[in-house]
Amino acid sequence: MSVEEKRLGIEPNHPQLSIRRQCELLGLNRSTLYYEPEPVPEEEYHIMREIDEIYTRMPFYGVPRMTGELHRRGFPVGKKRVRRLMREMGFHAIYPRPNLSKPRKDHQICPYLLRDLEVLHPDHVWCADITYIRMKRGFVYLMAIMDWFSRYVLSWEISINLDVEFCLLALERAFKQGLPVIFNSDQGAQFTSQAFTGKLLDGGIQISMDGRGRAYDNIFIERLWRSVKYEEVYLRDYETIADARKWIGRYLDSYNHERLHQALGYETPAEVYFGGKGVRSTA
Repeated sequence: MSVEEKRLGIEPNHPQLSIRRQCELLGLNRSTLYYEPEPVPEEEYHIMREIDEIYTRMPFYGVPRMTGELHRRGFPVGKKRVRRLMREMGFHAIYPRPNLSKPRKDHQICPYLLRDLEVLHPDHVWCADITYIRMKRGFVYLMAIMDWFSRYVLSWEISINLDVEFCLLALERAFKQGLPVIFNSDQGAQFTSQAFTGKLLDGGIQISMDGRGRAYDNIFIERLWRSVKYEEVYLRDYETIADARKWIGRYLDSYNHERLHQALGYETPAEVYFGGKGVRSTA
């Protein structure tokens, strides 16, 4: 039995349940089960940590300013290397810029539907995004789906790569809470894929996508990422994916059920989400 199997309570030789089925019941992306973070060269690891912290504070920094800030912090790294690391981490400056890449022909790009829209109730608009999460060795990606009206995190998932599967798993879990009128995301390949958009269209959901390079079109989930990183991720060095899932899960549960938001009249996201749906929160 691997360390991850033991920590997650998965039995490789279960008489009735396959490992795949056990992962489904745990809400676990199977690709993470046997993952051991690949060692990153120490110098590069420290550069990636700095990039993560700089980008979280100043997401409008592109490669030139990111390179300049790294130089100020004592990392004499070149633009080419910074560009490669930012791409690997999924970071892009949030100012409008020329469309230098074309989406795949089988991917659907939709217009942004939230401009000047008054969001009136829970499940009116959901939003989704993916962020980089550093670990003691290596890194993973965190995807979350949030209700725009209440800031309630409906579901989340962690993956070792940016394939669409972990996004679909989080979407299916969110659907157990309800269906939105509009679903907003960026134009990432995961969200524009037929597999993902097809799930939304099958539910009769309108699809909205941020303008390319405009992360502030999805401002509430961007604020969530800053909170997650400053109040949780940066305070720990996760040894394993199980550690990351455990502590991030605890943080998001606290965010939903304990954290008071001034914009919500000093109520929690859970109180607003379930109260607005006419359902009493169990928190």
